[in-house]
Amino acid sequence: MIPTPMMRVAVIATAALLAGCASDGGLKPQARLQDANQLHAGATLAHAQVTPAAWPARDWWQRYGDAQLNQIVAEALATSPTMRAAAARVRQAAAVAELAGAALSPQVTAGARSNRVEFSENSNVPKPLAGSWKWSNEASLNFGYELDFWGKNQSALDAAVGRQKAAEVDTEAARLLLTVGITQAYLRLSQLYAQRDLGQQVLEQRQQVLDLTLQRVAARIDSQADRAQAELAIPLAKADIAATDEAIALVRTQLAALIGAGPDRGAAIARPQMQPVRPAGVPSVLPSELLARRPDLVAQRWRVESLRSDIGAAKAQFYPTINLTGLIGLQSLGFSKFLQAGSGIASAGAGLSLPIFDGGRLRGNLALRDADYDLAVEAYNQTLVDALRDVASQLVSIAWLAERNQLQAQALASAQQAYALSLQRYRSGVGNYLQVLATQSQVLAQQRAQIDLDTRAFDLDLQLARALGGGYSNPTSR
Repeated sequence: MIPTPMMRVAVIATAALLAGCASDGGLKPQARLQDANQLHAGATLAHAQVTPAAWPARDWWQRYGDAQLNQIVAEALATSPTMRAAAARVRQAAAVAELAGAALSPQVTAGARSNRVEFSENSNVPKPLAGSWKWSNEASLNFGYELDFWGKNQSALDAAVGRQKAAEVDTEAARLLLTVGITQAYLRLSQLYAQRDLGQQVLEQRQQVLDLTLQRVAARIDSQADRAQAELAIPLAKADIAATDEAIALVRTQLAALIGAGPDRGAAIARPQMQPVRPAGVPSVLPSELLARRPDLVAQRWRVESLRSDIGAAKAQFYPTINLTGLIGLQSLGFSKFLQAGSGIASAGAGLSLPIFDGGRLRGNLALRDADYDLAVEAYNQTLVDALRDVASQLVSIAWLAERNQLQAQALASAQQAYALSLQRYRSGVGNYLQVLATQSQVLAQQRAQIDLDTRAFDLDLQLARALGGGYSNPTSR
């Protein structure tokens, strides 16, 4: 049997198809997603208060009972450039997804042209057209559609949708970071006010000691050197208060910037009135449920799935591309017969293209997508490990805070007792000023340490809320 030209074309096309399909060389990703349940945390969390309903509320900062804090957070969520930028990134990703989805639909374009043409007298154009000028007119509708047999365009759309979902969850992550940042700054403001109260108390105590020292100097019990030391303590105490006032003003400015407002907005912030709360518990479904509660984990998982789809699109490029095309319209020389039925034109066809030799471009592209996927998977695995460590760290610190508070209370009581005794001895003329100053400094140090511990309790509570996802819940996991 003598092969016909069509048979030869079919054989060549089949051979080319097989060559193209085999050219990816078996490339595939190497990384694997970590199973959260294999990251054991039972022993670390054994002493924590465990309850299924311990996930933080979405408005977790309201548990501190400060109306001004609630207002500041609400204002920031509505006006902060951080949140507006996150929303813009979502719109950007949605637009990219819409562009990718367009490849799955037929494309229709309309076109028209009108040219003034001079026909050559020495070509194959017959008389009377030869050597004359005529208008060449054409109007058409053009159709195009790529048959997505291998899922290239669908994979590209899936990848774009995955990135859009990641951007949406990133908005939740930005919201959490913003609310945590505001609450931390507000907590710092509360701490500074407590330190200022302490500074004012120290100033009053040193003024009392100065008055007593002046009496002792007048009675020739103390020397002028003791008087000078007692007087020096007054401006030093006032300098501490001034430094605290400066820090208060700076934190107010910081809060205004977090809101997205000018410094004058910070000047209007009054003293915080945060109410102590009982330490939050830990959910009994850790660590598996943490996957759907931490926006950074959810966003990273969407990026992994997006890159998996990119691999599918890269593999599909090894296969043939088949396009259907069509055209209907009108064409004529001159305008008089342009709209007549005889001026109609139409065409329909199909095109096929297949990469046979590309110098390794497609293989390199697939290897790149595989490596991108592996990097995203390992980033997800590390984020998961860090998330569990984050929760455990807050719980460990909360567990030790109670003992630290108890020891601190004992230390403060001892320091206050020592100061009271040294002041009593000083009043009776037995002790000296240096003893009073030393014991007063010890009391001051312990009082500052107590303020720091009180602030630490709030900070650990809000950090636990952040570590548990700040009230976010992945809707696709319900």
